[in-house]
Amino acid sequence: MTEQFFHEQLYRSTQQMAMLRDYPVTVCGAGALGANLVETLARSGYGKLKVIDCDRIETRNLSTQPYYRSDVGAYKGKILTNMLYRALGTTVDFMPKQLTATNAQSLLRGSSLVIDAFDNSVSRQAVKDYCLKQDIPCLHAGLAAEYAEVVWEPAYQVPSATHDDICDYPLARNLVLLTVAIASETITRFITEGRQQSCTITLRDFVIHTS
Repeated sequence: MTEQFFHEQLYRSTQQMAMLRDYPVTVCGAGALGANLVETLARSGYGKLKVIDCDRIETRNLSTQPYYRSDVGAYKGKILTNMLYRALGTTVDFMPKQLTATNAQSLLRGSSLVIDAFDNSVSRQAVKDYCLKQDIPCLHAGLAAEYAEVVWEPAYQVPSATHDDICDYPLARNLVLLTVAIASETITRFITEGRQQSCTITLRDFVIHTS
């Protein structure tokens, strides 16, 4: 294992680190959850990451997403992949596309695990339908005000399109990072131990329910 993953290597076994390095994971969405999750996974030693997102960075994204003022207007995924290559030498495959039922197969092809971190119900439904049809493990992560959930298929219910734009609703950075921490460990335990554990999180009372 290379030196930049020294501390992670001490926490996990050499065998586990090799599993994370070689496991193809696709993250759908490069917003508050997706971008922070991709960065966390890359810095944890994941070596086969793909990110799908067609959005560009806006000023309102800067408090909850790992971007800079100079990045405003650029594709989120492009900035994210460039940042991780500079930081770690890790190559992340970026697809600047809007995922739909029509192109889900081409965009998700080759994924051993799909993480849905989209902020719209149409794309979430397309991910859910494709993964169920192809029998690909899929973990959904979502936020709403002070509530978050990290839920495996087939238990996940796609939310109503009424609240599709999360940026128009209250969103605490603390909840974003807490959810990312739980999601990343959930992903790692699935890959290394085969466990699928779902969680709900409420920020105000610091309660995490698992199932």
